[in-house]
Amino acid sequence: MTSPLILASESPRRRALLAQAGIIPDAVLPAAIDETVKKGELPRVHAIRLAAEKARKVEAEWNGKPAFILAADTVVAMGRRILPKAADDEEVRACLNRLSGRRHQVITAVALISPDGRLRGRVAETRVSMLRLSDTDIADYVESREGVGKAGGYAIQGRAEMLIKEISGSWSNVVGLPLALTVSLLKGAGHG
Repeated sequence: MTSPLILASESPRRRALLAQAGIIPDAVLPAAIDETVKKGELPRVHAIRLAAEKARKVEAEWNGKPAFILAADTVVAMGRRILPKAADDEEVRACLNRLSGRRHQVITAVALISPDGRLRGRVAETRVSMLRLSDTDIADYVESREGVGKAGGYAIQGRAEMLIKEISGSWSNVVGLPLALTVSLLKGAGHG
């Protein structure tokens, strides 16, 4: 009998991506942590820190039985600058104005605690180029409300895919969970 898999995320997109790979978590326990960027913290380091903190928080809240605990954090960055998870329409608009006609990185850190308590981590980075967006393009997307709550103010799996010129790297990473990397990490730790 294998140990249960606990997903430390409330993201329906992460659950759907795992389901695509035939992986259904035994439990979903969102990890509410402070996601404030520390002064001088680079995007990759920020994502790694948050993914590990989410995994450790859920480990502490879990019932003490051995489990695989999977957590992830996705960051949209332009160079050293981390764009916010857009809290409202104005932040979505600001993110899209900044991203318009430019290239950015989507960085997802995946953390996995195995039943023996060992923390493993991997990071995926995808480069995304956005089309030059008109005020109408931005207003239409803001009106869709898809970007609220999303890193960088957009969701590539929805209407925002029409705003993307090209991507280099994992598409599922931009959605929020690099699937091939995650499956490899789980298998390497003895899950499945």
